[in-house]
Amino acid sequence: MKFKDSLTLIKYFEGLGDGDHSTPGLQPYICPAGVWTIGYGATYGPDGHRVVKDTPTIDEFEAGELLKRDMGHSLRAVNRLVVVPINENQRGSLVSFTFNLGAGALSSSTLIRRINSYQWDDVPRQFSRWIMAGGQVLSGLIKRRRAETELWGQ
Repeated sequence: MKFKDSLTLIKYFEGLGDGDHSTPGLQPYICPAGVWTIGYGATYGPDGHRVVKDTPTIDEFEAGELLKRDMGHSLRAVNRLVVVPINENQRGSLVSFTFNLGAGALSSSTLIRRINSYQWDDVPRQFSRWIMAGGQVLSGLIKRRRAETELWGQ
């Protein structure tokens, strides 16, 4: 599946979570990595505190606002860590990666070292290494890394 930008990619893979079927993701839920989450993969609620079981339910507007907030954090991290020119699709693929794994993962990764040293041929392999959560390979992460790699190459 081709994605035109990081927002579409992130919304597809994060969805509105695995919460109650009547309001999926609008209530706190535990993601596949075992972390309390709400909305589109937010680990911090509207109040800025970590999501926990008792975090209040949010609505779709709030889920969208949390998504914008967290994508902004990811974009700023990508802009800070990438020191070479990249195009918007490449930036978008890294925003999705960072949104999913955090800025710390990107900053310490071989992926960012390859990008910053213009070793473009190794970038797809570096994306594909990040497919585990909770100590297990997850098919959703395999698909997400493939989508990020495709977006990188567009």
